[in-house]
Amino acid sequence: MLLFKFTPKLLLMTVSLEEFNKYILSMGKSGVFMLILFQVLQTVIAPIPGEVIQIAGGYIYGVSLGTIYSVLGLVIGSGIAFYFTRLIGGYFIVNLIKKKKLKWMLNIMESRKFEIILFVIFLVPGLPKDFMIYVAGLTTLRPMKFFVILIASRVPCIMASVSIGANINAGNYLLTIIVSVIAIIGFIIGIFYKDKIIKKLSKENY
Repeated sequence: MLLFKFTPKLLLMTVSLEEFNKYILSMGKSGVFMLILFQVLQTVIAPIPGEVIQIAGGYIYGVSLGTIYSVLGLVIGSGIAFYFTRLIGGYFIVNLIKKKKLKWMLNIMESRKFEIILFVIFLVPGLPKDFMIYVAGLTTLRPMKFFVILIASRVPCIMASVSIGANINAGNYLLTIIVSVIAIIGFIIGIFYKDKIIKKLSKENY
């Protein structure tokens, strides 16, 4: 209940990159922990924009540390979501999938290619990555393999976002524009072909 109460405030804080940067910087040495916490919350409650968090990480801490902090938050948040489903929340997640008419998610869970499908969904922009973490918890996928798939597929996009922030801070605006354009094109393609990709994946129930 406490999490839902403060969600609107968290959303407002992360809507503006400038305001979020100011907030993290105002925390001093504790800013690292707050950045990681926001990445954890973004993974657990998807409405928080992850790109803002990752760009801020790059702007404040640079590419290397910004990536490490973002990935650390992603892993912690994903672990919470994964084990929540696997240990206590499986029934709740299944009911939520049915209520939201996401039957295709139930279909891909039965696929022998689930690991490949999960990698694709995590990798392609515009697909429901965060909710798929909960879905993965419903399967027999081994935790170690899940985290390997998660990190391998999510790190490229995280590094792209982090590098945008680092380049803005360094004044490398041309490189910032190039990376941003590539990221936007990838996102648009992902959104445009999202339904086709989902339809294709949900049919491959081998």
